[in-house]
Amino acid sequence: MMFANLDAEQKRKGMTNADVAEYLGISRMTYETKEKNGKFTRPQIVQLLKLFGGNFEYLFDYKSNTA
Repeated sequence: MMFANLDAEQKRKGMTNADVAEYLGISRMTYETKEKNGKFTRPQIVQLLKLFGGNFEYLFDYKSNTA
């Protein structure tokens, strides 16, 4: 997983990968791939920010995962 905060917010809301994928209008496999490689489209990023709140820097922070 590339974005620990995205995963944490998803768990906080009690959502599965399938739930988030459905919200984005993509398959679960596609969501999981995007979660691993970080290649969300701009509209998907906006949707995720609306769903989970917070700001871009928090939700998509990957620096804390590289230590």
